[in-house]
Amino acid sequence: MFLGEIFGPDLLIVVIVVAVLVFGGAAIPKLARNLGSAKTEFEKGLKSAKSTDESATKATETTEAKSPDTDK
Repeated sequence: MFLGEIFGPDLLIVVIVVAVLVFGGAAIPKLARNLGSAKTEFEKGLKSAKSTDESATKATETTEAKSPDTDK
């Protein structure tokens, strides 16, 4: 409940005003565009890493399935 009081709509307005004063009105859209691009690249990296892990797991499973039993 305490965090809800801190991060209210009035704080959001103050943060936006300070951002406009610090970065200027023209830089805000560029900053937002760059953040969006960074998020997209990050998600692509996560998907790539996940697919690489899955393909490595599948390769290990097929290798283990093809190995002959030597315990006989």
